[in-house]
Amino acid sequence: MSKLRSTLQKVGLNTFFFLLIGTIFLAKAFPEWGTERAPIPLKEITGAGISFIFFFYGVKLSPQQLRSGLANWKLHLVVQSTTFLVFPLVVLALYGIWGVEGDYLWLGTFYLAALPSTVSSSVVMVSIAGGNLPAAIFNASISSMVGIFITPLWMELMIADTSVSFDLSHTFWRLSLQVLFPVIIGLMLHGRLIGFANRHQKTLKNFDQSIILLIVFTAFAESFSENMFEGKSTADLLSLGVLMLAFFLLMMSLMYGISKALGFSREDMITVIFCGSKKSLVQGAVMGRVMFPDPKVFGIFLLPLMVYHTLQLIVGSAIAQKMGEKKT
Repeated sequence: MSKLRSTLQKVGLNTFFFLLIGTIFLAKAFPEWGTERAPIPLKEITGAGISFIFFFYGVKLSPQQLRSGLANWKLHLVVQSTTFLVFPLVVLALYGIWGVEGDYLWLGTFYLAALPSTVSSSVVMVSIAGGNLPAAIFNASISSMVGIFITPLWMELMIADTSVSFDLSHTFWRLSLQVLFPVIIGLMLHGRLIGFANRHQKTLKNFDQSIILLIVFTAFAESFSENMFEGKSTADLLSLGVLMLAFFLLMMSLMYGISKALGFSREDMITVIFCGSKKSLVQGAVMGRVMFPDPKVFGIFLLPLMVYHTLQLIVGSAIAQKMGEKKT
């Protein structure tokens, strides 16, 4: 049990997780503080924070590591394809069978399916399970950058016929200003600032988490203030949790099957399983903040992602621990 607890802490299921849950309750209790009528301009603060996060994300990327990682192209192609193609297609298939047109929770589920993989938790779990660590670092990094372009394209396809406001060209421009350009500038300054970033890694992580909490608070506050969760019972939320757990296990099984069919080694298979099945709450929150101008809708969009994020940490950590024990 102590090993599992230590693993959960490494991938982020610690104080931040409970703060995340507490933030939702805070938004429920004080929704007016997260709206445009609030005395503190939280939206402007989070907008600046997003650019800051991605600037230092670019600083942490190693140009040499990215170049050297290109050699294992077959593995990279599988991971990126599962992240950005298999995931959305599976949700579309499920939506075609059981989906309700215009349901925001279904749209939120598709949004999580279209998102890039995580960086930190994917790499940590691959390391614990005994997988191909350099390939995991490369794919997690590339996934985050590719997602800036592919995620909006998928969302444009999915919500074109709904009442959700979405302008693809405007979204690309805003994502470029707030996400892509800061990453590029940070990457260019990698040599000069990587030492600073490494020395202040804990402070930067705390800042990242603070901005995520602000994004979650404002999104849910707007949704609560507009009664967007009206009619959603506790049973509905529990059902969502069960469905997200089944979805996560289904995707991990698919990653395993694809890896076996392609004859990957155990190390590469582990990388595909953990990098291909993860979805990034960080990018989901910051990109969604830019992509969806209607904040009361965004709160509901975030709900499936937050549930999936929690489950991928808990279940994924347990699986990684078991796989690591088998190797030894």
